[in-house]
Amino acid sequence: MLEDDTQALARGLNRRDPDLLDRLIEEYQYRLFRYLIYLTGNREHAEDFFQETWMRVLERAHQYNGKWKFEAWLFTIARNLVIDWQRKKKPSSLDELMSPGDDAPAFEPAALAEQSPLERAVQQQSDSTVQVLLGRVPAVFREVLMLRFQEEMKLEEIASITGTPISTVKSRLYRGIEALREMLPERRV
Repeated sequence: MLEDDTQALARGLNRRDPDLLDRLIEEYQYRLFRYLIYLTGNREHAEDFFQETWMRVLERAHQYNGKWKFEAWLFTIARNLVIDWQRKKKPSSLDELMSPGDDAPAFEPAALAEQSPLERAVQQQSDSTVQVLLGRVPAVFREVLMLRFQEEMKLEEIASITGTPISTVKSRLYRGIEALREMLPERRV
C-alpha cells in the first residue's frame, strides 16, 4: 500500500498537481521548518530555505520516483540547500554550521489546546532545557538526533538524507546521545 502511495505521489508531482503540492506543504511545513531552524540556527535563513526547498520540489518533481519516502527526498533537498549555502559563505563543515555559542532564537511549536496552564509551563521549561542542550551538541550529531527522535525517521532514511552509511548514522546517534547525557544534570532522588 505504501508503495502505491509513493508511486501516486510521484505521478502527481510529475503532473505538477497544485492541490497535491498544497497538501504536501500543509503536511510537512512544520517539520521541514523545524529541521531548517536546527540546521541553520536562524529563523530568517530557515524561512528562506523553506521557500527555496518547495521551489526545488516544483523544479525537480520529475526526479522523485517514489522509491523513497517523500519526506526523505524533501529533507535531502533542504539539507543540500543549506550545505550549498554554507560552502558559498565560507568553507566549513556541518559541524561548524551553528557553534554552541550562537544565540539563535528557538522555534517554539504551538501549545496544545487541551493542556492546562501548569502542563504548558512544565512542557515549555522542558522544551527550553532540551533546546539549550541540543544547541551545545555538535551540529552533525544534533541533525541525526533530531531526525531520529523528533521526526521519528528510520536509520535508513536518515542515511539517505545525510548521504552517509547506516554505520555512520548509528555512530553519530550514539555520540549525540552520549553528548546529551554528559550535559544532563544528575538527578537526585
